[in-house]
Amino acid sequence: MAEDLNRVILIGRLTRDAELQYTSSGWAILKMGLACNRRRKQGDQWVDEANFFDVTLFGKRGESLSQYLQKGQQIAVEGQLKQDRWEQDGMKRSKVVVEATNIQLLGGRNDRQNQNSDYSQQGRSPQQGTVALKNSQPFESYKPSPARQDSGPSERFEDDIPF
Repeated sequence: MAEDLNRVILIGRLTRDAELQYTSSGWAILKMGLACNRRRKQGDQWVDEANFFDVTLFGKRGESLSQYLQKGQQIAVEGQLKQDRWEQDGMKRSKVVVEATNIQLLGGRNDRQNQNSDYSQQGRSPQQGTVALKNSQPFESYKPSPARQDSGPSERFEDDIPF
């Protein structure tokens, strides 16, 4: 019998400042909202569609990251999905949340505006400029340096890429 797999990786922006709470036993719980945009074609135009997720991070890692997780901050979240179930006014309710095992800070609130203006000057969209790499640190990304503003892709890489 095969084992089940429950793993999710999201990159998005915080919809509100992260809230640090503690259980009665002193266990830290960090709660945040994450918005992830998805582009899809509608007729002849591309439209952005936002998806919203509740994310929780437990323990010391949540305590140490809480001061950096502010509304608009771009982050990468790795974790698993969990379905919370409860009863409210006699009705059964449920919600799927992401229980984070790893969170990495990617960019600030103003990075998106700066990045979009950089790409518009080059005649490219933001999706063409960021390439995720696979290496020992999850979620690291390569962004072209400002010195390499050429018109097409280059065959040379400044670093060895292990794939």
